[in-house]
Amino acid sequence: MNVNRYTCEQVFARLDDFLDRELSAEEMQLVQGHLDHCAACAAEHRFESAVLADVRKKLVRIDLPAGLRSRISDQLLRLQDPPPG
Repeated sequence: MNVNRYTCEQVFARLDDFLDRELSAEEMQLVQGHLDHCAACAAEHRFESAVLADVRKKLVRIDLPAGLRSRISDQLLRLQDPPPG
């Protein structure tokens, strides 16, 4: 087996992270290389990508309660800069 290629099982295990661009550059290349040559995995990638795009479109249309965005932003800032101690 060529160690520079991913199997379908390896790609499937990494597909969510690939779609979210959370893999290393090397892993991104390996997954993309597999998708370029495997019709079954490429079809799964297209399906999952379409589902994510649809969810993102629907989320844009949801009205947030007043102040929620700022509370989330404040929490994220606190997580980035934990208190000393």
